Amino acid sequence: MQSVQVAFWVVALLVALAIVFDFMNGFHDAANSIATVVSTGVLKPQQAVIFAAFFNVLAISVFHNLTVAATVGKGIVVPGVVDHHVVFGALIGAIVWNVVTWWYGIPSSSSHALIGGICGAVIAKAGIGALVGGGLLWIVAFIFISPALGFLLGSLAMVAVAWICRRSSPLRVDNWFRRLQLLSAGLYSLGHGGNDAQKTIGIIWMLLIATGYAAADSKAPPGWVIGSCYLAIGLGTMFGGWRIVLTMGQKITKLKPVGGFCAETGGAMTLFLATALGIPVSTTHTITGAIVGVGSVRRASAVRWGVAGNIVWAWIFTIPAAAFVAAIAYWASFTMFP
Repeated sequence: MQSVQVAFWVVALLVALAIVFDFMNGFHDAANSIATVVSTGVLKPQQAVIFAAFFNVLAISVFHNLTVAATVGKGIVVPGVVDHHVVFGALIGAIVWNVVTWWYGIPSSSSHALIGGICGAVIAKAGIGALVGGGLLWIVAFIFISPALGFLLGSLAMVAVAWICRRSSPLRVDNWFRRLQLLSAGLYSLGHGGNDAQKTIGIIWMLLIATGYAAADSKAPPGWVIGSCYLAIGLGTMFGGWRIVLTMGQKITKLKPVGGFCAETGGAMTLFLATALGIPVSTTHTITGAIVGVGSVRRASAVRWGVAGNIVWAWIFTIPAAAFVAAIAYWASFTMFP
């Protein structure tokens, strides 16, 4: 009886840690949701975080099929390998990397930090053969596809808008797109909430299956898991990651409302597509690619490629860094509480 109670509290603590990660995910990625709409002056920062948080939570009513959660919960690791030590290691690896990049104002990927954490903890326990290659291949591929698609869609949107509005005055265009940017920002925040909240749903689902609190053949996790994760990411967004706003909104390229609209639209389309395919992608990668695409349409020199390059280096190091920390955390957990 005592061992059952201990197991319950271990699971409860890990679920709480996952919710903390989800909150931090929203906190860390808040800048991605609001940077464009703030930097163009359409919304004040305080207004923007509430606006983005609302649409993050509203995503629960839009993305009914938990495809991304299923990928994280069932499509990355061979069944039977995950235990509470693995989940602990994965979460610690992701959280540590998020804190480091937030502190230095680097827009890294919480999503890939979590994936890296899962991989590191699983490899530490059972070796690389315990990972599902097919699931990971798509995730790794979209590290490159999502920013490239964001770049393409953002730049195409910018070209299309420039052609459509070629006979309108700059003031009229600016006034129109100040209104339209509210629509694009809302869509982007919907996509952000829909894809990112499901990653945490997925790891909690993984934990519940591993510990017997959910059936391996279940089609969805308990409702309280879904609601808690969407609420946590919304609250995290409300408290916002102000250190990253400047980098995303102004250091890569100067944005006007029309540019913000095109970047957000390109980013939102990419996130909706990835979520429909069940692929956990980085909202940071996606919106950065879209912002660079919008800036490059004007002229190549409009993009500060050095800043963009530093962000890319953070992307490259995210998975191995989080995996390394996760492997250490797994070893420490297994050693202290075998």
